[in-house]
Amino acid sequence: MSPSFVVEGGQRLSGTVRPAGNKNAALPILAATLLADGPVILHNVPHIRDVETMLDLLRGLNVRAEWTDQHALELDARAATAADPDPELCGRIRASILLAGPMLARFGRVRLPPPGGDVIGRRRIDTHLLALGRLGAEINVGATYDFEAKRLAGDDIFLDEASVTGTENALMAAVGASGKTVLRNAASEPHVQDLSRFLVAMGASIEGIGTNALTIEGGRPLGGAEFTIGPDHIEIGSFIGLAAVTDSAITIEGVRPDDLRATLVGFGRLGVEPRVDGDRLVIAQGQPRRIASDLGGHVAKLEDAVWPGFPADLMSIAAVTATQCDGLILIHEKLFESRLFFVDKLIGMGARIVLCDPHRAVVAGPSQLRGGRVESPDIRAGMAMLLAALAADGQSTIHNIGQIERGYEKIHERLSALGAKIERGE
Repeated sequence: MSPSFVVEGGQRLSGTVRPAGNKNAALPILAATLLADGPVILHNVPHIRDVETMLDLLRGLNVRAEWTDQHALELDARAATAADPDPELCGRIRASILLAGPMLARFGRVRLPPPGGDVIGRRRIDTHLLALGRLGAEINVGATYDFEAKRLAGDDIFLDEASVTGTENALMAAVGASGKTVLRNAASEPHVQDLSRFLVAMGASIEGIGTNALTIEGGRPLGGAEFTIGPDHIEIGSFIGLAAVTDSAITIEGVRPDDLRATLVGFGRLGVEPRVDGDRLVIAQGQPRRIASDLGGHVAKLEDAVWPGFPADLMSIAAVTATQCDGLILIHEKLFESRLFFVDKLIGMGARIVLCDPHRAVVAGPSQLRGGRVESPDIRAGMAMLLAALAADGQSTIHNIGQIERGYEKIHERLSALGAKIERGE
């Protein structure tokens, strides 16, 4: 039997919590260590399943990787080999595609199976192929993705979409290419910025960090580095939702306020208004939780967008939060056509939601949720279901929690420390 969470809902929480390091920064940074001609020390690394899978992939390439503390890693890729990454491990995480850029830059070849990860709709890799092809890679797509390049050379590249992992792969290949590369329509999320800063710490030249146009002077020597991964802004948003649905007073320590602008605007539309206090985010008990109608009394809408818009990974959390807020709102998930399918589980718990189509759902709140037996379909929807269980009346059992634990470190222990009644059963 797979592990599950048993949750007693209706508990008011309180206390202080610190977000883990950004998972979506840790994974490309781990891949980028293949480029380092020296040891790398990383701090604030989330100790989660996806990180362990990436470490196993690197160890399979003869990279030395050791945990030196709970959230600190030391890696040395100087003895790495051009072996094919383990197909079974690649199938566990989508981030396995991030090995393409650094392995091309270092070894001139890589063979990867289709990446795994969450089933939240079609997740194209065309942008990766476009960028790496423009840098000089020959690509053969069949049962595997085979990349080969006798020489990588810089180019002026307009990405066909602002793909996060596509931008990251292009960045890692470009720092190993000869000459100048300009990446236009590049993603600029906090985790892309962290990868860029890590590459600079190794000796790369990257201008435009945080913008949609990155200029890379490739071919510079890349040595070892020490780097601290930033806080996970998606986990911070999840904790905001947690405080809101349980009507709790929670303080989140160690945040980067600039990463949270769109998140705070989005939750503000739901009547949840945290206060920024330096590097702390304070959510008081008794939030209004009243959905703000659009001008003229029109139904409010919350939609995701590429950075710096409201993060797609918080749409599931926002949907659950809306069930506990007074009013009507349209949740419009633009980026992934299957992410909102989890709302049928919320409806089964008593939420008043109409799923209009794969991208849109109308939520009417507040609703008294009832405990139940539910599944965790993916990382973010799984966390959303955990929030729903904590807000519900009665006991809930959440199955398939391995999905949640892929992205949230020891979440049951951290929530229990805030007063949640949650047990992890094997």
